Amino acid sequence: MTDLNYLDGNAAAGMLSELFAVDVTTARGRCAHCGDIAVVARARMYPNDHGMVLRCSSCEDVLAKVVETPGRLCLDLRGMAWLEFAIEE
Repeated sequence: MTDLNYLDGNAAAGMLSELFAVDVTTARGRCAHCGDIAVVARARMYPNDHGMVLRCSSCEDVLAKVVETPGRLCLDLRGMAWLEFAIEE
């Protein structure tokens, strides 16, 4: 891969803002641990004072973590092999 054809991360702003403007609960994801494919709404959500943890409804492994701090939101999706959103055209 060559570095001649890349853009910096700011170029992704338009696409990412559309992506996260959708209802995330309808997105399908694959658990990186057991391979189960399901909509986010099927995951088990464990809220706490700092955010939440989403766990796979099949194997109960962590799919995602969200942590809120003043002025920031941190999203960790390493428990998902992929996350797929339907978009309107």
